[in-house]
Amino acid sequence: MAATVSLAVALPAAPARAAGGPSGITTKGAYLLDSGTNRSLWAKAADTRREMASTTKVMTAVVVLETRGLNLDKRVTVKQSYRDYAARYGASSADLRTGDKLTVRQLLYGLMLPSGCDAGYALADTFGTGATTAGRTRSFIARMNARAGSLGLSRTHYDSFDGIAHGRNYTTPRDLVRLARHALQNRTFTTIVQTARTRQRAANVHRTYTWYNTNQLLGSYRGAMGIKTGTGSRSGYCLVFAAKRGKRTVVGALLNDAYRFRDAARMLDFAFRSRAGTG
Repeated sequence: MAATVSLAVALPAAPARAAGGPSGITTKGAYLLDSGTNRSLWAKAADTRREMASTTKVMTAVVVLETRGLNLDKRVTVKQSYRDYAARYGASSADLRTGDKLTVRQLLYGLMLPSGCDAGYALADTFGTGATTAGRTRSFIARMNARAGSLGLSRTHYDSFDGIAHGRNYTTPRDLVRLARHALQNRTFTTIVQTARTRQRAANVHRTYTWYNTNQLLGSYRGAMGIKTGTGSRSGYCLVFAAKRGKRTVVGALLNDAYRFRDAARMLDFAFRSRAGTG
């Protein structure tokens, strides 16, 4: 699921650097890519399927942003069921208020910064098809899986729009990085995920939402540009991340890593010290 948990500041001493890779990485699975050359820089169990928690929301955003005829300023009315859903699962929330009208663009901020499962529900309900909310959310998840297939993410499957897994919500570090690299080609996506804080006002009431990005790399690592955290009891701490320095953009993923922000920084340091990749 998507709840944000602060990491301890005191970290264990890093072991000696592994040959050909960054030192001290404790993750179960990782992948690091030079985005410009599409070359692998480093991997650890990169093709092992694992639960991905709220990094699922990267695909949720992609499906919305790639909807034909998308109107980012379309207003969506928040239903009580969106709030009830987040409360039922104890999920991370954008604290959407029933009856408020928010634009699709605002809901995407609520999805990606505070990792709002209520915002994810609103988007799936709005962009799915069918006569009922359940039918619309099922159709939206089907679109997520279809897009994974068309992008060649053969070891990825979604059973939710937000990472609250029901038995078949998994990916691999390599697939997650490939998806992130694709998503970063969308300017709206890139703008949203590299935003550390935003204030968004509902269209119909005098209410302003203030949302903070759960990604601790933003503002602490030079060149960091997102992308998405994820946390769950089975998935552990997850992170898909990117940073840009000069003309180089590096994208990485960590699945089940208690020290995800530290390890992401070490991976990025390694990447920016290395050449553009060797295959």
